[in-house]
Amino acid sequence: MSEELYHGIALALYMLVMLLIGWYGYKKTTDFDDYMLGGRNLGALVTALSAGAADMSGWLIMGLPGEIYEVGLSALWIAIGLTIGAYLNWLFIAPRLRVYTQVSNDSITIPSFFDNRLRDNSGVLRIASSIVILVFFTFYVSSGMVAGGKFFQSSFGTSYHTGVIIVGVVVILYTLFGGFLAVSYTDAVQGGIMFFALLLVPIVGLIATGNVSDTTSVITSVNSDAFSLLSGVSIFVIISGLAWGLGYFGQPHIIVRFMAISSVKEMKNARRIGISWMILCLLGTSLTALVGIAFFQMFPEYTLIDPETVFIDLGRVLFHPFIAGIVLAAVLAAVMSTIASQLIVTSSALIEDLYKRVINQNASEQKYVFLGRLAVLIVSIVALILAWPNNETILGLVAFAWAGFGGAFGPIVILSLYWKKITKTGALAGMLTGAIVVGIWGNISVLSGTLYEILPAFVLNLIVTIIVSKLTYEDNQEIEQEFNDTLNLLEEERAKE
Repeated sequence: MSEELYHGIALALYMLVMLLIGWYGYKKTTDFDDYMLGGRNLGALVTALSAGAADMSGWLIMGLPGEIYEVGLSALWIAIGLTIGAYLNWLFIAPRLRVYTQVSNDSITIPSFFDNRLRDNSGVLRIASSIVILVFFTFYVSSGMVAGGKFFQSSFGTSYHTGVIIVGVVVILYTLFGGFLAVSYTDAVQGGIMFFALLLVPIVGLIATGNVSDTTSVITSVNSDAFSLLSGVSIFVIISGLAWGLGYFGQPHIIVRFMAISSVKEMKNARRIGISWMILCLLGTSLTALVGIAFFQMFPEYTLIDPETVFIDLGRVLFHPFIAGIVLAAVLAAVMSTIASQLIVTSSALIEDLYKRVINQNASEQKYVFLGRLAVLIVSIVALILAWPNNETILGLVAFAWAGFGGAFGPIVILSLYWKKITKTGALAGMLTGAIVVGIWGNISVLSGTLYEILPAFVLNLIVTIIVSKLTYEDNQEIEQEFNDTLNLLEEERAKE
């Protein structure tokens, strides 16, 4: 049996499992709330792994190891920033957002939470939030399509475009029918696959290259600064890397998991599982890149053409073809889990926050679910078109979208949860400021080449929101009572831990 056939069988089994989970989600989905938020009934393990898998897209297995392979551990400042940001997100945002979204008219999306929390009867804030989601998630989903195309091109010798289509079709199918539950369960399974593969590849690779001492010597002979966090790194690079952590507070596809967990009581376990998973995965991807430097130097008969495929190429060389196929499935897991999560949030923005808010609030649940599925299909097609030329790096596309959400939503989420006096006008002004700064800064090479656009966007958003809110604040007993009710309920929930 040929190597490609073994790979194909392993991947076919993986995709079949994903589609079966999609079918299970379809059978469990009875109304639009189920389709978009799974009835707020996720357990700690599924919440943690699905949030992690939704977060760690193709950049974890392709983009980040590619950067480390080329420049060394100085590329790790992004991972350090993300780890800090993820922990703070779980600690300070997750419990309060879970309670507040339920108290505030049972909000099931981030735009609807802003709308309900700030009593924006005009709907402008909700519509603006939805447009931000549509714009930046289209780029984000596109990055996943690019990663999928590169994966099949490297692994099976297919064309890049064939890979894009295969990934697109499978992820669209299980997201289209299964909704949030299918996405969460598949993400949890994919998170497990990613975890084991990212530990297995560097361990077996290290065995192949000899021992730690020999491997380290070869790595330093190729790049003497490979193990340095500071070599060739300016203060702006360090600040930019750490600033990635700010993005977590505004990522809809991640924080929506906090809204869906069954109770605050589950948060502590979910946080421990999620952060442990994240640290070990980042460790695995870093070691994969370093071991890859040594391996391809020691075994010149194997050629690495694209640094972003170092994980894929090591997996193919080191393992039996069937096991290699399972390892390769980890790449698809990273790619597909994030695409699916982003598609379901984008669908909710189109239907829950635009269609229901602006066009028709009285349609049947079945119609809303149908339109939600149609939205998934439309956004997927647009993202596929953007990914078709294959002229962007995965990390570059992810960086732009990550900054967009962190800069536009992050400060608004934090202030909505922790400051009574934020106003709808302040939130709208800050959100637009953050989104515009990302769009301008990220497309001017002189600026983006010095400092990652999320930092100026986040800071300016925060300043504008606070200033405008102070200028437009008026006492509102409903908002104040809801804020206090949230704090009281949060204390009650925490007392059960």
